This record gives sequence, structure tokens and C-alpha cells, in this order.
Amino acid sequence: MPFPERLNPAFATALMPAPRRADSLEEARGRLIVALDVPDAASAEALVARLDDTCRWFKVGLELFVAAGPGVLEPLLKRGHKVFLDLKFHDIPNTVAGAVRSAAALGVHMINVHAAGGPAMLAAARNALDGLTDPAELLAVTMLTSMDAAQMSAVGLEQSPAAQVESLARMSLAAGVRGFVASAQEVATLRALTGPEGILVIPGIRPAGAETADQRRIATPAEALRQGASYLVVGRPITQASDPAQAAEAILKEMAEALQL
Repeated sequence: MPFPERLNPAFATALMPAPRRADSLEEARGRLIVALDVPDAASAEALVARLDDTCRWFKVGLELFVAAGPGVLEPLLKRGHKVFLDLKFHDIPNTVAGAVRSAAALGVHMINVHAAGGPAMLAAARNALDGLTDPAELLAVTMLTSMDAAQMSAVGLEQSPAAQVESLARMSLAAGVRGFVASAQEVATLRALTGPEGILVIPGIRPAGAETADQRRIATPAEALRQGASYLVVGRPITQASDPAQAAEAILKEMAEALQL
């Protein structure tokens, strides 16, 4: 599958001089993904309306997609927003290939699968996008950011989170997948493995002083970008703020300052 450079800010800026403040703020807007982890379409519509002038990317995950169905994507796409469809497919190769084809037909810009599904599943997912014009970027989820060493041990994984992420990433790269979802703690390792063309989407982002809730492996926006993140996924620090747009602007400012360094 041809690499979609339109999704890769790291590649586009690798050889460019440091951006001016206005430029860096615009770049930050293109690299912040707001997680629409809300219970229904009405809540999503209300939240997007408050963020319409501030944010460009939105993530639609299991809660909203199961509640509202594929129709929840259409208003986002019609308003010119980009969508990361975060359903984390994990099944037999044929089933995942079909799911990826169906998801791509919805017009979304990113789709993800669990790397733990194995090489055959990853290759089937990648092959499902071959031949499509302007395909969605396929991302492999390495380890959920809610998983720490204790959680991994409980499910029989005795490697450290860092070692498990690297192992899954190497397997995914061998299967032809070049995009990853991982915690900020693994960004530097993944960037070294993928080079500048890899797309690294990093959840578990918390501004300084924010509650961690059920996240374990977290980082601030500036830390994640400095380590080599391509995109940052932020949910509750924005969506549960009294003024979501103001909260998003504060995170964008922190991102812009990091991009200037």
C-alpha cells in the first residue's frame, strides 16, 4: 500500500527549519486528535460544535460507534474534519480484512487493529487497503495505555511493557504496517524503528496537573512530541472540561511551544 504522506507531519517537517509561532500553532492543530468518548450522537454533535473552530481531528471509538453506528461519522466528514476510527479490530485474518475494507469505505482517515492478532492478521488488514485511492492509514495498537507491568503479568505476559511494544512493532513492520498506536514511553523506540516515515499516534496524553484516571503510561503533550510523536490523542482533559475549546487551546499552545524547539 502506498504510504499516505498527507497523514505524516513528521515526514513533512523533518528537513524544514523550526516553525514560527503562528506556523507551529497551525501544525499543532493538525496533530491533535480529540477523542469523542461520549455515549450518543447528540453528545458528540454538541461537543464537536464547541470545538469546530479549534480542532480538526476527532477519534470515534467503541462507545460512540456502538451507540450511534456508522452514521455518526457523516456529520464530521461533511464539516471537513478528519476521523480516526478507533475500533481496534482483533479477529481471524479474513474477518479483520473485511472489517478494514468496510471501515475504509466509510471515508475515515485512520483505522486500527491490535498487533497481538499476529502476522497473518496484520498482513490481511494491510492487503485489504491495497489498490484503494487515498486509503486510510492502518495503525497497529501495540499495548493499551491502561496496561502496566502488573496488568501484563495478570494476562500471562512477563516481558516489560517496553519490550512487548518493541516485539509487536517489529512483527507489524515485517507484515508491512508502518503506523502505530503506543504510549509516549515507547515513542522514541518506535521512531528509531520506523524512521521519519512512521506514523505514531499517542494516547494517554495528560497536561501537567491533569488526573490520570485509568491511564497508566502517560505523558504531557510536549514530552510526547519531543520524543517523536506524530499525533496526540486527548480525551477527558478536553471533553470533560467546563470549556472544551479553552482546554483544547491550552493543549495546542503547549504543543506549539514544543514544536518550536
